[in-house]
Amino acid sequence: MGLALVHSRARAGVAAPAVQVEVHLSGGLPSTQIVGLPAAAVRESRDRVRAAILCARFEYPQRRITINLAPADLPKDGGRFDLPIALGILAASGQIDRDLLAGCEFLGELGLTGELRAVDGILPAVLAAARDGRRLVVPAASAAEAALARQAEAYVARTLLEACAGLGGQASLPRATEANAPETPAGSVPPLPDLSAVRGQLQARRALEIAAAGGHHLLMSGPPGCGKTLLASCLPGLLPEASEAEALETAAVHSISGQGLDPARWRQRPLRSPHHGASAVALAGGGSPPRPGEISLAHNGVLFLDELPEWNRAALEVLREPLESGRITISRAGRSAEFPARFQLVAAMNPCPCGYAGDPSARCRCTPDMVARYWGRLSGPLLDRIDLHLAMARLPPVQLRADAPPGESSAVVRQRVEAARARQQARGTGLNARLDATALASCCRLADPEQALLEQAAERLQLTARSLHRVLRVARTVADLDGSEAIARPHLAEALGYRAPLLLRD
Repeated sequence: MGLALVHSRARAGVAAPAVQVEVHLSGGLPSTQIVGLPAAAVRESRDRVRAAILCARFEYPQRRITINLAPADLPKDGGRFDLPIALGILAASGQIDRDLLAGCEFLGELGLTGELRAVDGILPAVLAAARDGRRLVVPAASAAEAALARQAEAYVARTLLEACAGLGGQASLPRATEANAPETPAGSVPPLPDLSAVRGQLQARRALEIAAAGGHHLLMSGPPGCGKTLLASCLPGLLPEASEAEALETAAVHSISGQGLDPARWRQRPLRSPHHGASAVALAGGGSPPRPGEISLAHNGVLFLDELPEWNRAALEVLREPLESGRITISRAGRSAEFPARFQLVAAMNPCPCGYAGDPSARCRCTPDMVARYWGRLSGPLLDRIDLHLAMARLPPVQLRADAPPGESSAVVRQRVEAARARQQARGTGLNARLDATALASCCRLADPEQALLEQAAERLQLTARSLHRVLRVARTVADLDGSEAIARPHLAEALGYRAPLLLRD
């Protein structure tokens, strides 16, 4: 009787729970049975493993082989368990020393020739193995992704035979570092759009700067071609570079998304701009097993929704909870998963169905009922969660000339944004857009004249309690950009001005 234990990792959302691959050899008719809630791809691994073991010139045991993937109530999917199953069979049959498997974890799909192929979710597995104090062996094709976790001890192997040789000491497995990661061709990472490309639109540029400084959500309303999409694409360039912890969080989401992870861009904050025909599942995530949607792929970055009223109402309502909590839970009949979704929302829309309401050319022919129905596609609770509401106008042709003076570059504006964020970090309260009730009371105290102005505006604009809090958060950001410790009247007045476009619905 032979028994071997190999450590591996499953995929459950952005987590990588530990899985113990137990291999037992006993007498009886030759057969291979995999238990422990395996999906179809895991059950098929017995054929891949058998061919890989034979191609590596090992002997496949002609005995009854039982493979248990523990814990038994955790669903297992994909080909990630091929390598640990193969090593477990070799260890249980005495072809490799089972003691060498202690302290290591293994992930990888096997080809019929014994070649190791990449699997998704490598980065969460590397981070989890490092927390548990174990080394992780991954396919060489996953070296670039594994190398992102610099504090982890990850090694790469190209074939099953190479992994066995590394365990036995006949050869040393290279560590997953930037040195053995595939090189990124020069110029393969396109630069971010620069704010200097935006002509005119001074108020919109100011609103974008405030949004970047405080992490606020932004809604832009204006006629076609006024620069809404260009402004939204410039926002990631105004944000400070993501910290290593933030970048690893975002990279872990992309690692399990099935769309792949580009290691060359892992420190860049993501910009996701799904089409307005996307469904609620595409935004929130779903499937079996659950995979992250657009709002999770935009974690620690920007989610841009163009033509906001054209979106399906159910899809937009999905945003309401993540805008507050920064997380989304996907529940299915068999399993559920929680994904991070701390994104910055930038939305754009036209002021009416034709797009030219309020234009000086008077070309708009939309009736008040048509405009009301158009705005009625957006729920009040969703609009209430957006901090900045900006009305934009069509630019005169003179401002679009090639020799017109450019505006400030993204680098100049980013310096002010970073200074404002440094003041927020010095207070120890985090970004202004995420201030809770306690921090709001301590950081956004108003003098009597400013408090009277806020109450008067709240009555006139019919602001909800949530809107009042968001006005205070925006005013705090404006004051931080101004270098002021107190929120003065001009700061509060500017913040209140960004709620006025809601009146377009009346």
